[in-house]
Amino acid sequence: MINLGKAIQGFWRSQQFKSAVKHGKTRLAEKILQDIEKSGTPLSWVEQLFKDKLKAEIYLDSRNSEIASLTQRLNEALTKNQDLAFKDEFDWFDNFAVNQEFIDFIAKTFKFVEHDDYKLQVTGIDERIFDDFEADLTAFLKEELSRIPPEQLKVEMQKAVDDLNQLKHGKDPDYSFSLSPHVYLMKYFPEGVYCTYLAWFLIYQAGFLPTKFNVLDIAAGPATSIYGLALFLRSSSGFFPLPAMHICYYSLEKQPPLQYRGLQFWRRYIENQTLPTNAYFRFDTSDILTWDERNSKLPEKFFDFIVISHCFFSDPVTSVQANRTYQQIFNQSLSDRGYALLIVQDKKIFKIYGFEQSENIQQEQQVISKLLAELGLKLVWYKYLTSRDSRKPLSGSSFSKFAAENLPKQPYMSPLLQQHFDLRFQSNYTLDDYVILAQKA
Repeated sequence: MINLGKAIQGFWRSQQFKSAVKHGKTRLAEKILQDIEKSGTPLSWVEQLFKDKLKAEIYLDSRNSEIASLTQRLNEALTKNQDLAFKDEFDWFDNFAVNQEFIDFIAKTFKFVEHDDYKLQVTGIDERIFDDFEADLTAFLKEELSRIPPEQLKVEMQKAVDDLNQLKHGKDPDYSFSLSPHVYLMKYFPEGVYCTYLAWFLIYQAGFLPTKFNVLDIAAGPATSIYGLALFLRSSSGFFPLPAMHICYYSLEKQPPLQYRGLQFWRRYIENQTLPTNAYFRFDTSDILTWDERNSKLPEKFFDFIVISHCFFSDPVTSVQANRTYQQIFNQSLSDRGYALLIVQDKKIFKIYGFEQSENIQQEQQVISKLLAELGLKLVWYKYLTSRDSRKPLSGSSFSKFAAENLPKQPYMSPLLQQHFDLRFQSNYTLDDYVILAQKA
């Protein structure tokens, strides 16, 4: 009876905690969490995620005063009678020094072919970095899935697959099933990290990558963009010593399970590296489609980079609604000298504006200009990252043959995909994205 009483009490506390979090009663949720910890009951993943969120917020709050002080000092220095050379010198000091040997290594390893000023074909990969990443991700997923009885696993896996397959039809999945995060990590995460890795490389190559900065990742999923950055920084080993880095990473993602699995794998993989990426996480589960600027938790003019990767909508009404929210966030929270990093799938950006993709660069630039105008941004540069040598898409069978013969394979993830999704070939890393760097107009 005593054990039953404790179980009921624990269940009741857990329900009170969920209700407090759902209704934004943070202080009450903190108190209930303390009671749960005192009782010795193991924390659920939601409770652990909330605890991690509190720790990250405490750290970020402690840094705000320092950031404000440094910002004031910088503004004072720049408004004094000093010439532009001082400003350029300050910018150089705060950013990574560009190492040409490292750039040449990346270009050779990833087999870059620049077909024109905007189209970059990529058919290679840094195997020493990505094989290690993929092997650990696969082991992590196998461990997670092994805890589920086979019959239940089959049923839950199919529910999640059916949900995420909506992406193929330009629809937004619910991500509401128990294995939705796992399916996402298997099918979309490795390629997403591959793309964001290259996006951060392009930023580094342009001389725009700071050593200390704040990132807002909108529709962050399992934190794909910060993984791409972490793997890119690992690639620099042997070319130059990494400076002391500090990254504040703010994940704006309405699906807590995606955030949780991303953080769980980060702790297992990134934080166990010899020189782990010095990143501090903050989590926000607001929905951009029901965004209320007045109740926003985002700090003003705080972020050096705001990333939107693969969260642009084909539906016209939803697209207008989301882009209006994005513009509000850029106006409110992007620093005056900060950058917006946009990653958009090629088919989607042309479909949104009613064009067919072709080799017409003028049309391509027109489409990008339309998108940036809706977001209140001005172009710095863009690159079309593609696995193909042409902007025109290949047929399914032609591309499968091309991929098998030319593109980097996923040696560790392929068997898992074949086991659970009846995949009959080896999966590859592919690219078909526009990487756009912009600033506030």
